[in-house]
Amino acid sequence: MKIEQLYTGCLAQGAYYIESKGEVAIIDPLREVWSYLDKAKEDNAKIKYVFETHFHADFVSGHLTLAKKSGAEIIYGPTADPSFEATIAKDGEVFKLGDIEIVALHTPGHTMESTTYLLKDEKGRNKAIFTGDTLFLGDVGRPDLAQKTANITQEELAGILYDSLRQKIMPLDDDVIVYPAHGAGSACGKNMMKETIDTLGNQKKVNYALREDMSKEEFIQEVTDGLLPPPEYFPSNVRMNKEGYVDVDEVLSEVRALGPDEFEALANQTDALIIDVNHYRDFVKGHIPKSIFIGLDGGFAPWVGTLIRDVNQKLLIVTPENRVKETITRLSRVGFDQTLGYLKGGFAAWKNAHKEYDTLNCISAEEFAEKNNANLQVFDVRKKSEFNTAHLEGAKNTPLTDINDFLDDFKEGEECFLHCKGGYRSVIAASILKSRGIHNLTNINGGFDQLSCCEGLKIV
Repeated sequence: MKIEQLYTGCLAQGAYYIESKGEVAIIDPLREVWSYLDKAKEDNAKIKYVFETHFHADFVSGHLTLAKKSGAEIIYGPTADPSFEATIAKDGEVFKLGDIEIVALHTPGHTMESTTYLLKDEKGRNKAIFTGDTLFLGDVGRPDLAQKTANITQEELAGILYDSLRQKIMPLDDDVIVYPAHGAGSACGKNMMKETIDTLGNQKKVNYALREDMSKEEFIQEVTDGLLPPPEYFPSNVRMNKEGYVDVDEVLSEVRALGPDEFEALANQTDALIIDVNHYRDFVKGHIPKSIFIGLDGGFAPWVGTLIRDVNQKLLIVTPENRVKETITRLSRVGFDQTLGYLKGGFAAWKNAHKEYDTLNCISAEEFAEKNNANLQVFDVRKKSEFNTAHLEGAKNTPLTDINDFLDDFKEGEECFLHCKGGYRSVIAASILKSRGIHNLTNINGGFDQLSCCEGLKIV
């Protein structure tokens, strides 16, 4: 038997490859399925099942493509109602895989169809649980995503989740391994650990939601407290997972390489948004006017979904030539399939064609410290929780997720300084502000990490 976690840091998402006696099950696959097919081929094995723990909101799963390419059977838990052919498992139903078994445990609460899959080894012993968004390490799935479709309140869903955990998961032995669908950084929970695998016994000790002395009322209060609004692209991803989507290969085949003149003409003729995915240090030195920076070397796909929101938005991409496929694939993971084309030759081709370009003024944290005074306009685009933990005295918190709500705060004629933790998010924020006509901006390189080390700056 082989169990392999295939973790994607950009999405903080874990898919799983399970093989026994030449038969394979995949749990919660990504939309691009090439790696699963390759692994099965290397193992001289056949993919028999694709298990889905629920209808995912934060990414588009690869269940349909993988089933089509491998002939595998798609499995959902009780109450699921997909628009395509799938097996809807009964609570406790057993699926044979080689000489092991996978048991469907209906664990509603995050969503009503949410299901945990219990793996029993060759001797029938409980070995592992694949919990989807029902149980994370250090947290549980948020109960507010399915309230509209289930016609139920988040408090009622939280109560259902409490029962699921205590009736189906907590009675299992402490040595059972927990394999969740997400880790720290995912918007599907609020308090996840950086680790991605743990034992159930340890989770009973460290996970607030698994306290034995916790009442249902206390659980509901703690699970629902402090929930931020979910990203607006989530419902679109749920719909695609439930109703269907086109293969990534088809999306890739429709993306055109565009020379600078054609790229510029298409940008002017359509409502396409230009996304620059280069490193932020390159973006600040030169970029196409009104382009939005969201770098590949960061939380690319979730930020695209969170900031652009509409999966039907047409896109034009500025990316290194050797990362075109990666860029389009990662966009497709969150349902953004409307890429019209990419700039052939990247930004260098634009510059060599003598096209107009823009830059972003930057200074070091030390330079900022030298000129710091109480009258400087400083904007901290980190999350509210980060800001509340520690921030530069006098700074205003304008979280990146809500940057458009603070446009009036960037007063014309006054130099505005932006920073985040390290530099990635502040450049995204600056690119959005510049696209809105606000150009009196200076980015502080190194962000709060560097500012907090500077003498003469007061951190509160």
